[in-house]
Amino acid sequence: MAETTIFPRRLILAGATISGVMLALAVHMLGQRFGLDLGGLWRSDPVNFMPIGSAIAWWLIAAMGFVSGYVAANLLDSAASGRIPRRMRHFLIGIGVLVLAGAGQAASAPNAIATASGVIAGLIAVLLGGVMAFCGAHFALKRA
Repeated sequence: MAETTIFPRRLILAGATISGVMLALAVHMLGQRFGLDLGGLWRSDPVNFMPIGSAIAWWLIAAMGFVSGYVAANLLDSAASGRIPRRMRHFLIGIGVLVLAGAGQAASAPNAIATASGVIAGLIAVLLGGVMAFCGAHFALKRA
């Protein structure tokens, strides 16, 4: 009988958190391309208290971080135990490459946001995506 290798939970948690942060950053870059920027919260515009684009950007980044951390932890746990089919692995890798390629294309375009505001928004997107990806991966591993 073949012996199954058990991967440490911390390794799966770290991998799921990293993939969640990457996908949250990809959503942040794609969102900026479509006019959804986090920097809208720091503008002192008396007409609009909080632009709807900023709120949508916050929720999209947080949701993508949480969901991708949760899904990545489940997939990594299944892949480590050998329960995921080869075709499904190839399909998921292809989807991840396409999303990251789209984010790379969006990041290479000229940016209409000021540099300091863009850097701060990027750092906040990384932190928000990281925290939410960790929470999603933690919940997935607690359930497993």
